[in-house]
Amino acid sequence: MKLTVHPSRIAGAITVPGSKSHTIRGIVAALAAEGTSTLCAPLDSADTRSALAAATALGAVCAEQGRDWRITGTGGRLTDPRKTLDLGNSGTGLRLLTAMAATGGFPVRFDGDASLRTRLMEGLLDALRQLGAECVSDNGRCPLTVRGPLEGGTAAAVDGTTSQFLTALLFAAPLARRDCVLDLEFLNEKPYIGITLGWLDRLDIRYRCSEDLLHFEVPGRQRYRGFEATIPADFSTAAFPLVAAALVGDGVEIRNLDFSDVQGDKAVFEYLARMNASCCRGRELLVEAARPLQGGDFDLNATPDALPVMAVAGAAATGTTRLLHVPQARVKETDRIACMTRELRKMGAVIEELPDGMIIRGGRLHGAELDGCGDHRIVMALAVAALAADSPSVIHGVEAAAVTYPDFVADFRRIGAAFEIY
Repeated sequence: MKLTVHPSRIAGAITVPGSKSHTIRGIVAALAAEGTSTLCAPLDSADTRSALAAATALGAVCAEQGRDWRITGTGGRLTDPRKTLDLGNSGTGLRLLTAMAATGGFPVRFDGDASLRTRLMEGLLDALRQLGAECVSDNGRCPLTVRGPLEGGTAAAVDGTTSQFLTALLFAAPLARRDCVLDLEFLNEKPYIGITLGWLDRLDIRYRCSEDLLHFEVPGRQRYRGFEATIPADFSTAAFPLVAAALVGDGVEIRNLDFSDVQGDKAVFEYLARMNASCCRGRELLVEAARPLQGGDFDLNATPDALPVMAVAGAAATGTTRLLHVPQARVKETDRIACMTRELRKMGAVIEELPDGMIIRGGRLHGAELDGCGDHRIVMALAVAALAADSPSVIHGVEAAAVTYPDFVADFRRIGAAFEIY
């Protein structure tokens, strides 16, 4: 589908949907748990539905009650799905469920869409092999097959290119037959491990870790217990109305945010404040385009998902913006550094592409025909850029936004964005 975006002013209130990171962790924990767990107000999107369907195939039973999901788990005794588990576009779901499936005693095959087949998996599969699982893949990518049981009893070297490898192992290791040791030389995206450890703490899972999060010791033969958890709003998603409001807002209230949550992407609000955005935090957050944004230097290693929308903020700001130390942005759903450089250049932005980031010299954006690259965050970031352009833009592949934000178009229309889908 195509989205035509006319330059628009926006005003009103927007409620941020639930966190994808929290929702998928909750699904995996509920799958492993004894008894019934309840996820209150989970994110209902293509990615989370893919993860839920795979968890169901592995033995979980889900009953939906209003906005809540009640999931009866397996107590660590997974069911052989006897079919390929299709994770669609969900990299988080693929990685966490691959490790969880390796705790069973039968082969489980995973696959996904064309984008998911490009996602790196060898770092996780290699660690699982070190812990006793059998793994076969297509050159370290999907389609792949894992077979347990996960023995443990040894140390595994873990690739820290993406935090999802470590998160997957931390969820699976408590179900190993023996204790597991996980060692890393480096770790990108550390705040996401904070989310993972918060879940393990909630579920009384025992572990020890070094202060730098590069060494973990996890006792085996533990049990996950049932739980009830309310899923907080997604700060990665909130970044899009935030930047849109800072560029073309006449007063936009962003609702449902819990700044006490450990999500790393709440740092985007600090980034925008440093760029001179007008934000007033009361009961809810009010943002408006009261003054021009100013460029700045930002280390995005801990917040790689922010790169697309921060690139838009930099392209529309005065001065120069540097987005640095984020090489893992090249191995997400797409190479987000290359894609955002190419698409924003179509809109007149002056950008120098770096191996691990971008240097953006801000100025006026022009309407253009743009490719969403099949990446939800690129689609939404380009839509925000188009709102601030001087003429209409057309974005191809808008349906990708449903991966994390199914109501993106409808919500933005309600606050005045001139969006047309065809």
